Amino acid sequence: MAEGRVGGVSTEANGGSIFFTDSVRRAGFSLSNQFAEHMEFFLVKTRATATRYDFYQALSMAVKDRLVRKWLRTQHIYREKRVKHIYYLSLEFLPGRLLANTLINLDYYERCRDIIRRDGLILEEIMEEEHDMGLGNGGLGRLASCYLDSMATLRLPAFGYGIRYEYGIFRQEIRNGHQIEQPDSWLSFGSPWETVRMELVFRVCFHGRVEAWTDREGRERFHWVDTEDVLAVAHDVPVPGYRSNTVNNLRLWRAKSTNEFSFREFDRGNYLAAVEDKNLSENISKVLYPSDSSAQGKLLRLKQQYFFVSASLQDILGEYLRNHDSFDEFAEEVFVQLNDTHPVIAIPELMRLLVDEHALGWDRAWDITRRCFGYTNHTIVPEALEEWPVSLLEDLLPRHLQIIYEINHRFLEEVRRSYADDDAVVAEVSIIREEPVRTVRMANLAIVGSAAVNGVAELHTNILRKRVFPHFDRLFPGKIRNVTNGVTPRRWLSVANPLLSHFITEQIGDGWASDLDRLRRLEEFADDAAFRRSWRNIKQSQKLLLKRFVERETEAKIDIDSLFDSQVKRFHLYKRQLLNVLHAITLYNRIRRESEGTRVPRTIIFSGKAAPAYVEAKLVIKLIHSVAAVVDADPEVRRFLKILFLENYSVSLAEKIIPATDLSEQISTAGWEASGTGNMKFALNGALTIGTLDGANIEILEEVGRENMFVFGLTADEVEELHRSGYRPRDYYEANPELKEALDMVAGDYFNRDEPGIFLPLVGEVLERDFYCLLADYEAYLAAQSEVERLYADEEEWVRRSILNVARMGRFSSDRSIREYNEKIWKTEPVEIPEEQAGPI
Repeated sequence: MAEGRVGGVSTEANGGSIFFTDSVRRAGFSLSNQFAEHMEFFLVKTRATATRYDFYQALSMAVKDRLVRKWLRTQHIYREKRVKHIYYLSLEFLPGRLLANTLINLDYYERCRDIIRRDGLILEEIMEEEHDMGLGNGGLGRLASCYLDSMATLRLPAFGYGIRYEYGIFRQEIRNGHQIEQPDSWLSFGSPWETVRMELVFRVCFHGRVEAWTDREGRERFHWVDTEDVLAVAHDVPVPGYRSNTVNNLRLWRAKSTNEFSFREFDRGNYLAAVEDKNLSENISKVLYPSDSSAQGKLLRLKQQYFFVSASLQDILGEYLRNHDSFDEFAEEVFVQLNDTHPVIAIPELMRLLVDEHALGWDRAWDITRRCFGYTNHTIVPEALEEWPVSLLEDLLPRHLQIIYEINHRFLEEVRRSYADDDAVVAEVSIIREEPVRTVRMANLAIVGSAAVNGVAELHTNILRKRVFPHFDRLFPGKIRNVTNGVTPRRWLSVANPLLSHFITEQIGDGWASDLDRLRRLEEFADDAAFRRSWRNIKQSQKLLLKRFVERETEAKIDIDSLFDSQVKRFHLYKRQLLNVLHAITLYNRIRRESEGTRVPRTIIFSGKAAPAYVEAKLVIKLIHSVAAVVDADPEVRRFLKILFLENYSVSLAEKIIPATDLSEQISTAGWEASGTGNMKFALNGALTIGTLDGANIEILEEVGRENMFVFGLTADEVEELHRSGYRPRDYYEANPELKEALDMVAGDYFNRDEPGIFLPLVGEVLERDFYCLLADYEAYLAAQSEVERLYADEEEWVRRSILNVARMGRFSSDRSIREYNEKIWKTEPVEIPEEQAGPI
């Protein structure tokens, strides 16, 4: 046959056969056979018609096939042993691409590389075809995915629940420096990883009214009637542990209308109205995080939260009742972890199910409920401590509002009896805020209705105890605990940085991937010149890979010998990307004035999304692009300074940026970042951190040593005291000529002549209010950046400190975090899944 190439696939491979199955059947490898059979019999492709995406799909389906029996066996043994289950409820999961992580966990990487190589392709290029799962926005979703990975690796009987969003938060495009939000249709081509469970469908109710009635025992009971219903359909995704037989489950709910089609409207010619009910119902799982700046947006967001919570709890109760005829053992066998305030409506929902649907008395139902929930608080940012208007709950979830009122009434009676009858204290701990508008405080509800509450870093937890929830801490001593966040080394070192992970394995063995403390052994190599040389070469290789990606995607030119200085995260004023920009402007001014002399070339990399309604954060993105354009236009400056913004930040983009980074920017206002996990990922990949004493930065500092980080700025207590004593940001502006020059340039349209006055709101914010203390920390930040340049010029010492950072990151494995959750809160037992007797892989 004639030679041809379609989608990079040679039709001459394997002896010229156009079929995939011929040669692999001769080879006798079952994984190869499954790959070939999926390509031909499911995708209906030959070698001549297969594209790279087809290769990705066929390989993913073949690998999933290898998971299925372990997946089924795991769930079967959990049921058989009646073990205590951990149910992890999160409105976000952000696992990124699944194929690479699955290959690492199953130890199939080299086998799949061989399968793909037979057809003249490279496995890493095939993996690039996978779309990131659009199930999350940022750190919350990435953390949830790390935790699922660790639960499976530690063989814990755990189950994740979330929503199967058809569209992610948005696909970010940059036009003329402005963020433009486009639909993130990650499911356009389906997902080979999910399994639809059409038999697992639950009815979720909204609106309606509540009727009271009296049962035979004379107890007042309630019916929720005349509701508008939607169906929740289960879609399951396997979560394999690292080199274990455990495969846990992530169950995602898709909304499906109870009323598919109105023939009456269709016959009348109202074709749009014929499907209107269906479309409105199914909007619930259409898109992650509708804007809550409008009443409709708030309504849809609350619908999403209740939708997945109700379906999940119905599923959990159904699973429990398969083996029980009472709820006597429910709290001993079920624990539900609420990932932030989004799933907290689960507390009144479980009460509703127990009291209304299963006829338990209030006291017994409340005892069960309070024992089987845990609440993780991820932030003290006010807008993230959710409060829902009473009027909204009254309309959407009337029975739940009744239950919340009853919970609050009984709780406040207890407060007055045992703690304080001071009206101010009672108002502070009340689940209902009375002024200025009556709202339900979901964090207060979570604390009252949970067995345990945890913060996610020592500083954050102390702030929760002392500043945010001091009365709750005194009411419930020991209830607010700390579990510092962590990241999975499988995703964030093995997958993201294979060059470094292979090098580490060559030196200390591969046990570090499931026991990150073993990285400590790298310390003995820090003074070895040959080891440092190899370490530096790996970093340079990663920088070259990022350079090629950037030049392919943006046509920008970057210098891999420059300092790669990265700040990649969600855009928010407290994360202080604006402080980083002010430093860049100061560097620009210094280079223009001091063209002679030694200077460290620097490439400043930004990436991240701003919420669509967050005007100030979007202005910072615009300013970054405006400053970058001016820098690029100056031939002398651009020799030493490059500013990049990489659009549409995602897990897969992070996996390219993080391994290539020299300097990690973790510069949030002290006291505002609950923990951070980006700081851990960068340090684990050998970047040195410049940061404030905020979140987990403090604990990283304790582990790696102050001499191996660049610490600057006010502490959390100093920030609080500064505001209490009357912070005047203009005093800092007037006292520092470089700061004044930079802000005047921004205000005076130096970086954007075409849009006069566009940046005045940003300048006005920091000069008049500066709530996040950018100006107060500016001078210290610049001093720390000067120290960065001095150290980077000493190549040997920089690399030595990079090695020590990696060596001392063992504490920040998500495996350690999950062990702590289990020891402090969940208290379940690992379950060994026996090896299946099977044929050759």
